[in-house]
Amino acid sequence: MSEQVQPQKPFQPVIKVHDFEGPLDLLLHLIKQSEMDIYDIQISQITSQYLEYLHQMQNHQLEVAGEYFVMAATLMDIKSQMLLPSPPPIDMEPEIEEVDPRQELVDQLLEYQRYKKAADHLKDKESLRQQEYTRPAMQVPADMIKAHVEPGINLEDLQQAFTNVLRRQQLATPLVETVAAEKISVGQRMKQVFKFIQEGPARFDDLFSDMYTRDGLVTTFLAILELAKHQAIVINQTGLFEPIILVEGPKSGEYETNQSSAD
Repeated sequence: MSEQVQPQKPFQPVIKVHDFEGPLDLLLHLIKQSEMDIYDIQISQITSQYLEYLHQMQNHQLEVAGEYFVMAATLMDIKSQMLLPSPPPIDMEPEIEEVDPRQELVDQLLEYQRYKKAADHLKDKESLRQQEYTRPAMQVPADMIKAHVEPGINLEDLQQAFTNVLRRQQLATPLVETVAAEKISVGQRMKQVFKFIQEGPARFDDLFSDMYTRDGLVTTFLAILELAKHQAIVINQTGLFEPIILVEGPKSGEYETNQSSAD
């Protein structure tokens, strides 16, 4: 007696029930696991796998977000469109190129994949940054502080110092930025810089240490120039190539009083 051969069941991937970031993240996982081409998704197979995952979630009595069911409905709609026969061509009418019903989904997946790679890149940079140690700003030595601005320091010197700050910032800027920093006005930055200098003499470079965008750097530079113009601060330099030091100016008290009145 010959043995009866049992039909093989279709392949179903083994998926561990864990949190995905959303339905697109789950779809990318299924596509990668099934070794599919993202530009040619086997919609019938991927829909079955996606629904199987939702069933696993429900069997484990886990709450499934509504966006997962919306994607399930989208997959079934695409699947039904691809099963429908194409309408026969009509004579005398120009031939219209058929639109792939999967195209919109493919575009969404590609865009999400780009954002995901960018997020992973930033996460790696954050991990590396946590392994680094940044020395805090040191107290300015007393012999670097003078009561008056050195005759040799002028606007060109400050511009050159600011150019060096911009160059260093450009080298430290992440390759990908996903979040735009909140902009600050020159007036707001003037208050912050003045308060920083009130705590003690400060190096020119140290005033830019908490600025990570070009707008922030430019705003800080303009704030320094405005404070110097009002004589709220004085800019010192002991000699050529020496650090530029900022201290309170002769009209710092007057400036502080005006700011308190304005507030």
